[in-house]
Order: sequence, then structure tokens, then C-alpha cells
Amino acid sequence: MAVCPRRPAAAAEAPAMKHWPRLHDRYIARAIVTSVLLAWGVLMGLEVVLSFADDLSNIGKGSYTINHAIAVAGLNLPSRAYDLFPTAAVIGALLGLGELAATSELTALRALGLSRRRIGLSVLLVLVGFTALMVVNGETLSPWGSDRAQAIRSIRHSDMVVSRYDGLWAREGGMFLSARGGEQKQRGDDRWLELHGVRMFEFADDGRLRSIANARIAEHHGDHWTLHDVERIRFDAKAVQRSQAATERWDSRLSESVLAASVTKPGNMGSAQLRTSIDYRQRNGLDAANYERVYWGRWFYPLNVLTLCLAAAPFAFGSLRSGGYGKRVFIGIVFALGFWLLQQVATKLAGIYHFDFRIAYAVPPLLMLAVSWMVFRRRSG
Repeated sequence: MAVCPRRPAAAAEAPAMKHWPRLHDRYIARAIVTSVLLAWGVLMGLEVVLSFADDLSNIGKGSYTINHAIAVAGLNLPSRAYDLFPTAAVIGALLGLGELAATSELTALRALGLSRRRIGLSVLLVLVGFTALMVVNGETLSPWGSDRAQAIRSIRHSDMVVSRYDGLWAREGGMFLSARGGEQKQRGDDRWLELHGVRMFEFADDGRLRSIANARIAEHHGDHWTLHDVERIRFDAKAVQRSQAATERWDSRLSESVLAASVTKPGNMGSAQLRTSIDYRQRNGLDAANYERVYWGRWFYPLNVLTLCLAAAPFAFGSLRSGGYGKRVFIGIVFALGFWLLQQVATKLAGIYHFDFRIAYAVPPLLMLAVSWMVFRRRSG
């Protein structure tokens, strides 16, 4: 008689696989997502309306029309979403958790055995997803939209001009370049930078002026510059030589992106362009503090958002239970404003006293995490 083999006891008693996310995770996530999107939508709506109303005064200048103003408002939406998300996240988290606390649903979840830390983890998972989207947005859509919006604002009477610059100064090694103005132009897929009224001052290593060159136009194509209608004066030890040329090639590491960065707000640049600008300025002994501030701010952006929300989360478990929406929004704004002021002070001090911006960006989140941890421990006890 055949006997069926018995399953090992360990296999028979193995617990069923736990699904992730659990039911309570999805329930909390739904409340947080709804609240964050609501707060985000209100903040962005106010920002767009105010910005569009301010831009209406530019209609009629050159070829700028109301359609251009609408396009500018739409193109700036990604950058506004990026900037307003930290505030929307903390207000939305407090609204969502506060609503669950007001209806005693947080109490019910805790009665099921969920700790405050576990509930906070559910909230954190939702915010991590939003933050990841904003990080991608900050490196792709936001700089692109800001660049296109700037191009539309620069429209005058030529559809070739992408943007215009005035009063450019740049340095590359011992060469100093000055231009009365410039334009980024585009024809089909070909895009180049054209500078007007260019003067170039070349200095020797000992500080002696070696030459002065005047060029009517300087164009940057590929990896070199082409100077048009060049008049150059060279200063030798015992003589001064003067020459003229219709065109002249200038091989330089001074690229279009570096010059564009000199007239573009650092906040409208991607991290790669910021890194290029920082390297260029450090290589030539120029001040790169503003670019470093924005560059490291991009890296610390996720930590700032999550820290801000974690620091405000303890208030949802007690003090917000009897409070309405007004109280939650007020506390969220206070936390966002307080964190912003603390970080502004730290970064300003870093710029004044020339210490690493990474320290300035790390101190506020670490300080708020320490305070949040102390509040969690006290309320858990």
C-alpha cells in the first residue's frame, strides 16, 4: 500500500506570503495623495494666475501677444510645480493625516497594532514617489520649459532669434571677452550663438597686456568661434603691431552653454549645465557661489521634502485631532516657512563665510530630523 509522503512541519506551518502594500498602506496613500494634489493645485493655481496677470503688461511689446503669454504660463508650470511641491507636500500630509485623526481612523489603525512609525512609513512611501517625479522634472521638463519661456519672451520681429543677451563679460584663462549684445539663433536643426560688438583682451602670465581685438560679430559653431571683421592690436616689447582680417578662427573652451549661463538664472539650469558653469568659474578664479548653491540644492531637494514632512507628522497624531483644515494648513505653512528661512540663513552664511554648501544644506534637515525624532519618542512614550 503506497503511503503519501507527509510535508515537513516547517512547510506546513509556513505563514502565507504578505502582500505589499497592505490594505492600510493603500488606505493611507489614498488620503495623502488626495490632500497633496489638492494643496498643490491651489498653490499652483494662485501662482499661475498672479504670474499671468503680471505678464499681461508685456502684451503689445514687439510681437508679444496674449497667446505668447498663455504659452509662457504653460511652459513655466513644471518649474512652479517643482518649487511649490515641498510646501504642498507638508500641507497635504498634515491635511490627510489630520483628517484621519479627526475621524478617529488613526486611532483605529493603531488599535490594529500599527505604530506611529509604521503609519509614518506609509506616508513616506507616497511622498517618495512624488519626490522622485519632481527630481526628474527638475532635470528635464523644468529647465526646458524655462528656456522655451525665456525664448518666447525674447521674441521681437525675427523668428530666428531664440533669446537675446546684453552686456556680456566672460573670461577664459588670460583672455577677457566683452560683447555689447548677443543672440542665440536657430535655423532648422542648426543652433548657434552670435555676439555683436566683441572686444577681446589678452593678458600674459605676468599681467602684461598682449593684445586687444575688436570684432563686429563672433559666432560659435561646434567647438570653435569664428570672428568676423577683426581688427587686432598686438603689444610687443618694443613695438605695436596692428592687423586686420575678414574672418578669424578662435579655438577656445569658452562654449555657448557657458556664455548662456552667464545671463541665465541658475535656477533655470539643469544640474549638468550648473556643473559645467561651476567648473568654468572655478577654473578661471571666478565666484561660483550662486551656482553651487543651486546645484547642491538640487541634490538635497529629496532630503528636504521628506524631512519637512517627517518633522510635521507628529502633530497629526495629537494636536490636529480636534483642529479643522485651517489649523492644519496654518501649521503646514509655519513648518514650510520655518524650514525655508532656516535653510536660507544657512546657505547665505555659506556664501558669506565660504564654507561648503553641502554643510549648509545638511544642517537644517538633520536638525529637523532630530527634533522630529524627539517628538515621536515623547508621544510614543
